[in-house]
Amino acid sequence: MASCGTSASSSDQREEKPGTDLSAGDGFSDISDSELVTVQDEAMRDACAVRPVEGTDLQLKRNCGGLGTSENEFQRLSGENSKHKQQQQSAETSQRKRKQQEPPQTPMEKYKMKYLWVTNLCSQTWCEQQMVYEFELPEFIEPEKSEAMNTGSSIHLARELEVHDLVSVATKSREDSWAVKFINVLSMIPVLQSGGRIREFPVFGELDGVLLVGVIDELSYSPKGELELRELKTRRSPTMPTSAQKRSNQFQVSLYKLLFDSMVSGSLQPDTFIHHLHLNPEQALGPDVKEHASKMGLIASNFKDMLELTCLNLTYSDLPMIDGLKIEYCYQENNSLLGCEVVCFKSELVLEQLTFHMAFWKGLRETQGVDIEEAWKCRKCTFSNICEWRTRDLDFAKGKRPK
Repeated sequence: MASCGTSASSSDQREEKPGTDLSAGDGFSDISDSELVTVQDEAMRDACAVRPVEGTDLQLKRNCGGLGTSENEFQRLSGENSKHKQQQQSAETSQRKRKQQEPPQTPMEKYKMKYLWVTNLCSQTWCEQQMVYEFELPEFIEPEKSEAMNTGSSIHLARELEVHDLVSVATKSREDSWAVKFINVLSMIPVLQSGGRIREFPVFGELDGVLLVGVIDELSYSPKGELELRELKTRRSPTMPTSAQKRSNQFQVSLYKLLFDSMVSGSLQPDTFIHHLHLNPEQALGPDVKEHASKMGLIASNFKDMLELTCLNLTYSDLPMIDGLKIEYCYQENNSLLGCEVVCFKSELVLEQLTFHMAFWKGLRETQGVDIEEAWKCRKCTFSNICEWRTRDLDFAKGKRPK
């Protein structure tokens, strides 16, 4: 059974490029092949800056009756200059105190993020320091990496088109963009209810106090009737990934299961989106979004209607939780299958890992790079020459050498 997928097209959207293997066993290779489209939130942040008192040059004036400056005039000007300096010092002191009193920015605030993608957390399992550099120095990312990502995206798009068509829907607001995600979810629920197969299923929910968003590559039922999640990873080399890469991928599909299970068990609440995304529940849906929803038999005039409709349908859908997790690896050049891995979901381990990674985004700990035992990851890292964490570890290692 085919479902009708919907893709939003608007000026406030951007592509989140999927990760793809850049060389055999190197780099954070295949993290986000399925997360093709995301919504770029408009982050409007008020800047509060204290303007220092502007200085005035001390000018020596000539009196009409002589060549010099009178003693009284000089004292007056000196007094004004001293007063100005005191005002400036007072302003600078106030500014320093204000900065000390203001809580430091968390990484989410620094990068103007209202929510996280699952792939953000998976990047941390490979190298958190590398992820930070990619946020702060995107111009350093190598062109061949972008090319590999585009190839992975093309392969995923071809697979998606096997099960449903894509319909472009113009959006006028951030509320519209999220409404399109909800329409996609609502269009796929009946397919799963009838035992069908779906691809590119959006998942979202609050984990550890942060809104987390992702896209499941494929959901289908096994011959035993169990709901299975399949994640496709494309690789530039005809080899299986290293154990470090596998751990990142295993964490990714485990987070997808947490989010999906939460959605179908009724844990997803409308207030979660309003709180984290600062969306307007009364925002009227754009004409294209409303028209497409109407064609699907959905009655919604504003964002609140669509949000509540989605939460209710998920809660009462009677969809099962995900029973199995599988990761397929294929060779980009000819799309041949390299291998398939069955992932054992370990709830306690996943939640422990989630808490550790979230602590960074909440500003509860500093950025961490790789351990010395995994320094091999640095060999072909784009940022190895400027990496502070790597330099610090090398200095530490040298200090341990016997003299």
